[in-house]
Amino acid sequence: MFYEPEKGHGLPHDPFKAIVSPRPIGWISTVSRDGAVNLAPYSFFNAISSNPHLVIFSSEGAKDSATFAEETGEFVVNLASMDLAERLNATSIDAPRGVSEFAHAGLTEAPSRIVAPPRVAESHAALECKVTDVTRPLGLGGKSSGVILVTGEVVGVHMDESVMRDGLFDVVAAGNLSRLGYMDYSAVTEVFQMRRPRWEKR
Repeated sequence: MFYEPEKGHGLPHDPFKAIVSPRPIGWISTVSRDGAVNLAPYSFFNAISSNPHLVIFSSEGAKDSATFAEETGEFVVNLASMDLAERLNATSIDAPRGVSEFAHAGLTEAPSRIVAPPRVAESHAALECKVTDVTRPLGLGGKSSGVILVTGEVVGVHMDESVMRDGLFDVVAAGNLSRLGYMDYSAVTEVFQMRRPRWEKR
């Protein structure tokens, strides 16, 4: 089938997020100027550069994570993993500002080394980030999307030694979690390798 998003698809649910998947989950912790702590998962998240290490997360609307990150210039990306799936989902609740999602989900705040927002102590990895850019992308014709896109540079990396294997971060042991479409998630349970081909070796 083919459809144009503005004209509708006639399906029970929009397939867009299912097609653009799996997507890594940015489990973002932030703190406001006044010291309010927030923790929330974002499925529009990814790494966009390895030198420097840049990550982005996209907030559909001025939610606390984007608002606090823009206010203070800092955030932490906590690794979403299968063993924490239920507690991660609990942090997606629409709690009033000032309510700690850490406490609500039974998670432990661990101090970061460089930035102010705490990290999730139970998470197998965390990226401490400083905001480099905040943009509000437009749709066609200059129409506001209502989206806030936050870019940050990774300034500190935490890794759980229990999921390290021969100096490598083992994504199967960590059970990295990803977001699919609808209400669906997936965890990494197996991997395979392919080497990038080189033209001169063909």
